[in-house]
Amino acid sequence: MASSSSASSPANVRKRRDLTRFGLALLGLLLLNFLGALYFFRFDMTEEKRYTMSGATKTLLENLKQPVTVTVYLEGDFPPAFRRLQQSVHETLNEMQVYGGSNLHYVFVDPSAAGTEKARNEYYATLLKKGLRPTNLGANENGKRVEKIIFPWATVASGGKEQQVLLLRGNQAVPSDVRLNQSIEGLEYEIASAIRKLSPGTRKRIGVLEGHGELNNAEAGDLIGSLQQYYDVFRVNLNQARPQDLKTLSAIIVAKPATAYTEPEKFKLDQFITQGGNALFFVDAMRVNLDSANRGGMLSFPLQLNLEDLLFKYGVRVNPDLILDLNSGVIPMVTGLEGEKPKVEPMPWQFYPLINNFSQHPITRNLDAVYTKFISSIDTVKAAGIRKTPLLFTSRYTRVLPSPVPVNLNDARLEPDQKLYKDQFKPVGYLLEGQFRSLYANRAQPGTTQYLPETSQLARPAKVLVLSDGDFVRSELDPKTGRPYRLGFDRLANTEFANRELVLNAVDYMLDESGLISVRSKQITLRPLDKLRVIAERRRWQWLNLVAPLALLGLFGAVRAWRRKRRYASFS
Repeated sequence: MASSSSASSPANVRKRRDLTRFGLALLGLLLLNFLGALYFFRFDMTEEKRYTMSGATKTLLENLKQPVTVTVYLEGDFPPAFRRLQQSVHETLNEMQVYGGSNLHYVFVDPSAAGTEKARNEYYATLLKKGLRPTNLGANENGKRVEKIIFPWATVASGGKEQQVLLLRGNQAVPSDVRLNQSIEGLEYEIASAIRKLSPGTRKRIGVLEGHGELNNAEAGDLIGSLQQYYDVFRVNLNQARPQDLKTLSAIIVAKPATAYTEPEKFKLDQFITQGGNALFFVDAMRVNLDSANRGGMLSFPLQLNLEDLLFKYGVRVNPDLILDLNSGVIPMVTGLEGEKPKVEPMPWQFYPLINNFSQHPITRNLDAVYTKFISSIDTVKAAGIRKTPLLFTSRYTRVLPSPVPVNLNDARLEPDQKLYKDQFKPVGYLLEGQFRSLYANRAQPGTTQYLPETSQLARPAKVLVLSDGDFVRSELDPKTGRPYRLGFDRLANTEFANRELVLNAVDYMLDESGLISVRSKQITLRPLDKLRVIAERRRWQWLNLVAPLALLGLFGAVRAWRRKRRYASFS
């Protein structure tokens, strides 16, 4: 009887209950681990789902055919603002590795880790040869200005090829913390896009039109070279091209034509678009001769390209005017003499607007400023079934001059009258999407008597970009070597604008069927602290962070000891 009462004593019952609970908890933990090994899942509790990969990125990583190695040059001791970018790159790659598995590897490298200054400079030179340019980025930390030279780049290598990825993007006109946030928003796209471009697959074909005074191979050199990294690019003469030849192309680029297209050529272009081909028009509305403008001025008249009715049918009208903008680039002007030599200085030239207002479309989201020359305003017109998205806008200080427009380089010496710049946010670039109806529907085909019936029901969806500046895709040439600079580089300002990035984004948007470009729409909300309050209350929060955890730990221990003592007091 004694042993029976001992076995059924409250202490033994409580002990068996605790062991049962422990066993059930252990069994549940093992079951969760087993299920976790069979089924992958993650929970992203952030409001904007910042740690969630898009479906296009997941598909790309899960279908990798060969190993991919990502080398990130953001290791080292950075101020807190830069550590955000470093940590975000690490988190993005860690998430990508979950889906890429053994085919995706990444490593962080500190470019400044060399033991000697000579070795460090040699490593810097190696990175510069690859095209990795350092950035001197500043931030305010604890009331002090902190500057750090960093290499905000990553190299993606696969199959013996490399792709350089700039990690620090965004608009340079915004504060540094906002620009860092914009860079973080674009990390997934930048890295995933580089991986996609290195992945084996069928390369799509792009035609760059020629035969009407379009940009030559030197002027379009960087445009063609940039596209050739990812696509097969050809020069195409519409007069000689057969319709079946055009059907092999995925997109056509019209880059600054100077003479009119014939009706048969325009018909081929129209049929290419209405049958699902994509097109990018970089066209001028006005003819400007800078040599005449330099010799005392000229009148600029509309440039007759015979494309007006085609674009009108598709939903836009490039107006015969020129835009002046107080937010502008510069031109070299002789302002005096230095001894016997003329003194040349850069002067603001309102006919060269710097565009820094964009829509939140994936093509232009978080884009840096772009450089334009002699642009015109664009209006939309009714076009059934076509979605029209304005992409680029002038500044709030804009002036529109209708044709004919006097152009005189000597006007750059004059102070502009701000009262005349009353127009604002004029759209100068549009994206058109939908099923385009043919300009020649219910008409005879040019040069023939063959009737073309209405085929809008059979039309395939296509995309058309229209930008009212032919020079947008023209590279300046090095006066010493004659070789083109990078697209968007302005020699006078020694600045590279984002023209190249916009064109590549637009082509990706048109031709990337995976939908990866949509990742550029990802938005991460910036939630800055009140810096003045942080400085004023710094000590209080430091003490709170140090003392509060210790106090809570002590309180927890005291309560636990008191409960334990009370629980077992009856057995003593």
